[in-house]
Amino acid sequence: MNQQSPVIHFYKGENIPVELHKTRIVQKLFLVPIERRLEALREGGYNTFQLQTTDVFLDMLTDSGTNAMSDNQLAAMMQADDAYAGSQSFVRLQKAVEDILGKKYLLPVHQGRAAENVISRAFIKPGNIIPMNYHFTTVLAHIMENGGKIEELLCDDALEMKSSNPFKGNMDIQKLEACIQKNGVENITFIRMEASTNLIGGQPFSIKNLLEVRVICDKYGIMLVLDASLLGENAYLIKQREETFKENSIADIIKTMTGIADLVYFSARKLTSSRGGGICTNRKELYQKMEALIPLFEGFLTYGGISIREVEAMAVGMYETIDESMICQSPNFIKYFVETLDSKGIPVVTPPGVLGCHVDAMSFCSHIPQNEYPAGALAAAFYLISGVRGMERGTISSVRDEKGDEILADVELLRLAVPRRVFTLSQIKYAVDRMEWLYENRKLIGGLKFIYEPPVLRFFMGKLAPTSDWPLELMAKFRRDFGDSL
Repeated sequence: MNQQSPVIHFYKGENIPVELHKTRIVQKLFLVPIERRLEALREGGYNTFQLQTTDVFLDMLTDSGTNAMSDNQLAAMMQADDAYAGSQSFVRLQKAVEDILGKKYLLPVHQGRAAENVISRAFIKPGNIIPMNYHFTTVLAHIMENGGKIEELLCDDALEMKSSNPFKGNMDIQKLEACIQKNGVENITFIRMEASTNLIGGQPFSIKNLLEVRVICDKYGIMLVLDASLLGENAYLIKQREETFKENSIADIIKTMTGIADLVYFSARKLTSSRGGGICTNRKELYQKMEALIPLFEGFLTYGGISIREVEAMAVGMYETIDESMICQSPNFIKYFVETLDSKGIPVVTPPGVLGCHVDAMSFCSHIPQNEYPAGALAAAFYLISGVRGMERGTISSVRDEKGDEILADVELLRLAVPRRVFTLSQIKYAVDRMEWLYENRKLIGGLKFIYEPPVLRFFMGKLAPTSDWPLELMAKFRRDFGDSL
């Protein structure tokens, strides 16, 4: 298929990422007054996860389950074979996984963290060490729940916020060798690579690096596991940034990546713009080790706890993942978002990654101590003055140690997710405008403290309170500058 250019270069003016789709169904948005937004924050404990969508204008919390589905996906849902066992919808999904990911054996699960649960239960024993390029919140929880620990083996410059390194998600091979020597190969059940590293700004890894990890796996007889939830976008950035693969199709790049791994798992909420998830492999002995856990935790082997209609949408979405005109839209909007903020001096993670625009809250709110959660405070402040809901990716998303002390996060980020084919460019420009105003008034933002803290995954359900009256002061300044504007 001939690919159209995803960026239009205008004769005069800026380069604009143009949508290669048209809008035919719309959903009403709400932009409530700032006074109501302050009430909503108070009701939700200054946790953006606790906000109701009727109080949210632009929902940039996550891309998980929020990507726009295509007309072909919706049409496919009407042919669902609603059988408990032996569903032909699953057969179609199985074929799509083999065609696109190159894996013969498929275990369906209801979402990505369900795959993490099954893999952890099947392969992790107490005392095991799991090396990875970087952790994700739910995978860390599942590994710890099963008695394992992680070692993050990023390259030294991966945590530099402003960088020209195109692959900050790469694993440091020397650190990997040292990790194996230190812990003993018998204690390392698998090595995990995440495409792309969610918690440090959606940064991709290169195929060159993945092949280097594969060499180590073969050397020591260790399984390589690939979290492919953002595989399409990682593949798109490989095509843009890795010289060896500039002429390859997205389909070739994806199959090259998955072919290097022994076991691949994914969240369809991210990968295929639908719901559900899956674990796939070409090694039957790995499949059989996990097989019995699917009926126990998820559902039968041909539906895995997913609506069969969603299984049909997953199958179509799998093929759409190799369509560059579809997969490019989110990375190109993110690039525009990041580079526009950067040009205004607002601290963001560069180079632009996938999933969303990541604002460096440690620099933005340098006056807020890290134990007062600057990224969480920035998320609350940005919602207050804009109605845009983002997500904290910092110490609130971290955990406490055995003594109950905070484990301060490596980075403090406000993530503004840009799901596929959801927002217009004018909405991105609105977010830029409000962020620019907030940066000019950043000293008004204060810290947060927990008033309710769950023991696990506290960022989902925890509630916080401001350490001062800063939300009122910020609202007053907004009213002075914007008048009756929402």
